[in-house]
Amino acid sequence: MTTLPGNWILTIRTPIGAIEAHLTFSGDDGAITGTATGQFETVDLVDVRASPTDQGERVTWMQLITKPVRLNLEFDVVVEGDTMRGFSRAGRLPKSAVTGDRSLG
Repeated sequence: MTTLPGNWILTIRTPIGAIEAHLTFSGDDGAITGTATGQFETVDLVDVRASPTDQGERVTWMQLITKPVRLNLEFDVVVEGDTMRGFSRAGRLPKSAVTGDRSLG
């Protein structure tokens, strides 16, 4: 069973600086959905998948942002308890480190 559902605060470290986003995941192993809210917009998470690993739960998803620029983002993180670590990638751009903490609010 996935431990992912809930609210998360993510920091994405990009070449132009850190970006914060608030994510909400819901559902269970059969169908996980979610949204991401950034400075400019709220978008749906697409193709959210969770699977167990030796280090925790591996979670991947995609999201399309349109502001301030249009980008397709792909995320690949590992969730351990109330933290997540991994990376995101926007097309052919280099990977950006991602860290996150579960939010109680």
